[in-house]
Amino acid sequence: MRRITRRSFAQAIGTGVAVPLQTLSARPAEEQVSARAPSPIGKADEICDLSAVDMAARIRRRDLSAREVLAAHLARIERINPKVNAIVTLVAERAMADAARADEQAAGGRPLGVLHGLPVAHKDLVDTAGIRTTRGSRFLSDNVPKTDALIVTRIRAAGAITCGKTNTPEYGAGSQTFNAVFGATRNPYDLTKTCGGSSGGAAVSLACGMLPIADGSDMGGSLRNPAAFCNVVGLRPSPGRVPADGGSWSPLSVLGPMGRSVADVALFLSAIAGRIHGARSLSRKIPRGSGRRSIAASRACAWPGGRDWAAFPSRRISGASWTAVAACSRISVVASKTRSRISPAPTRRFRRCGLPRITRSIPS
Repeated sequence: MRRITRRSFAQAIGTGVAVPLQTLSARPAEEQVSARAPSPIGKADEICDLSAVDMAARIRRRDLSAREVLAAHLARIERINPKVNAIVTLVAERAMADAARADEQAAGGRPLGVLHGLPVAHKDLVDTAGIRTTRGSRFLSDNVPKTDALIVTRIRAAGAITCGKTNTPEYGAGSQTFNAVFGATRNPYDLTKTCGGSSGGAAVSLACGMLPIADGSDMGGSLRNPAAFCNVVGLRPSPGRVPADGGSWSPLSVLGPMGRSVADVALFLSAIAGRIHGARSLSRKIPRGSGRRSIAASRACAWPGGRDWAAFPSRRISGASWTAVAACSRISVVASKTRSRISPAPTRRFRRCGLPRITRSIPS
């Protein structure tokens, strides 16, 4: 079986929906393109195949304009999205106006953000001012927020161009991506299979080259699961690394970046990460010589609302906070709704930190 790359996959679907991975792997990508496309791949598809890092660099050098980049992606969305149903709300005219302003800013020699000119669509769980935000629920099918969520504000401040919203299960609850408002999002490698969830719309948009970057959220795998199903990259940051607005129904949910490569995700994360002014640190520094290691992933995190999850004056951890601690320290935790246990290896790691084994109920 021949190896298939993301580039050859994107080229293969340049003029149509993706075909099963087994079929793509059986023949060279060039043969797939010639068999499916009546004409060679043009400049628009070449633009869509660029990495976000390369695309942003070309825009900064003015080798590409934001309008060219957006037009190329809108053309691919028009061709591909009806088959996969990944982008459920599209604001093309607003995006083109924003792209024109981005080009004027570049022409004027003004400072440019790290995401300047890159098209992006936001998961349909985060508020976007003037753009419908349904959260996948019929109760909110006509909801149009008046303000942007903090992550949207940061993305736009970094120069990205909002072009729409990506599909999600109702209120983001599920490892699949379908709802009663927009229906199901299809796996781009096989339309009969699931794309995972709950950030499935974002993952499919990336896999099909309809977007270079996309945001998502994650409580139990919603950034990582669809990324794995669709052959892209999703990163669940430490809680507080990308501050949220408190819109999630779970305190363990985080917002994070998705892209087609680790480099693209790193670029995206640099624009959305950072503390909220006045918020407390998620962790505290452990004094030297105490014999305990810090079990938080980062000392630069912030938890909105001022909750200090990792200030432990004793060995006891109350409520469900140990779960957040375990996630921060990258310790594997298997959790059910009412009971949770830590596997043996992480237990030993907890003991080395001076903490006892913990098996207790989590308040609902």
